[in-house]
Amino acid sequence: MSTPRALRQSIGLRAGSATFLTFWCILAAFPLFWILVMSFKLPVDALASNPVDVVFGPSTREERSGISLLDIVVFIGLFWLGYRIAARHLSALVPMLSFGAPAVLGWLLAVIVFAIGVLLTLLFVLPVLSTIYNLIPGLGAPIIGATTEHYAAVWVDNEFYRNFLNSLMVTAGGVTISLTVGTLAGYGLARSGSNLAFWLLILALVVRALPHSVLVTGYLPVFINSAEILKPILGESAPTLYGQPLAVILVLVSINQPFTIWMLRSFFQNIPQELDEAARVDGCGHFEAFWRVIMPVMWPGVITTGLFSFLLAYNDYLVTALLLDAQNMTMVPAITQYFNRETTTTDQIEAVAAAVSITAPLFLLVMIFQRQIVSGLTAGAVKG
Repeated sequence: MSTPRALRQSIGLRAGSATFLTFWCILAAFPLFWILVMSFKLPVDALASNPVDVVFGPSTREERSGISLLDIVVFIGLFWLGYRIAARHLSALVPMLSFGAPAVLGWLLAVIVFAIGVLLTLLFVLPVLSTIYNLIPGLGAPIIGATTEHYAAVWVDNEFYRNFLNSLMVTAGGVTISLTVGTLAGYGLARSGSNLAFWLLILALVVRALPHSVLVTGYLPVFINSAEILKPILGESAPTLYGQPLAVILVLVSINQPFTIWMLRSFFQNIPQELDEAARVDGCGHFEAFWRVIMPVMWPGVITTGLFSFLLAYNDYLVTALLLDAQNMTMVPAITQYFNRETTTTDQIEAVAAAVSITAPLFLLVMIFQRQIVSGLTAGAVKG
């Protein structure tokens, strides 16, 4: 469909817009690309003053081998193929894997199945590449130096997987509670026209505007003295919440809940009330109408809101650093352990590898759920 003549942009405007967007994309993507390159190099190459040495890693290539041209072509092809499959066919797995349960469970299982498929594909492709290299000498000659020893040191030697599991626990708990409460509260406030609903929203906005340090300061004495506070109820077995993931989950929920309620309320307001009325006429109760009629329409909004809740909990530093001990530390504050008075260049590159490890799941999550995110943001932008 052609654009109407009155709405067509001039050549200068289109060129300026394209130039600005290209510059912004390069500026935003460059740090991610650079730390990714650094994480696969020896310190002498990763911290080199010459950018060409950082990219091609001559010392890494000589001492640790690297990546050949065939490797690059194959992995780019696999990445493109995986992206196309995920974008087109991943949503088709959701109804089959839901088994009548909420669609969130289907999406979770679909992502797990897709991840297993990617791993099996890599396990199949790597031996094939090795066979090709043996049949055609020189084809596997590295052109870019690369090593995965920093990732091995981070995940195995430094047991970064424990921090990863702690992050999953905190994030899953925070997102689950925020979406459960936020969905019910957002629906109730969207369907209520009372003044109390308005003032509750204003109160939620005020709480959301408070600095995180204010909330942490208020919760900190309670968590430290939680054993004494809970002793009359639980007896001598009363736990100390300070240093435990449950404390962080409670604080992150209190920080994120107002935003979740506001956002989900906006989505619910875009759903016609006639759907509720039709469900009630057909014999559904309030909750049954909400669950069977409204929620299937709301999933793009729930996924979008869930992603923002996930990012808040996953990327949080202040709350997790103050309320968790070393054993229960999540990934973001754990990176700071690489920097101290005795920090070496190897420690710095391992910190970079840890940072890349944190970024990769976020990138995959956005790529997989991009359609639902765009649909949810578009729906939420129509009326608020």
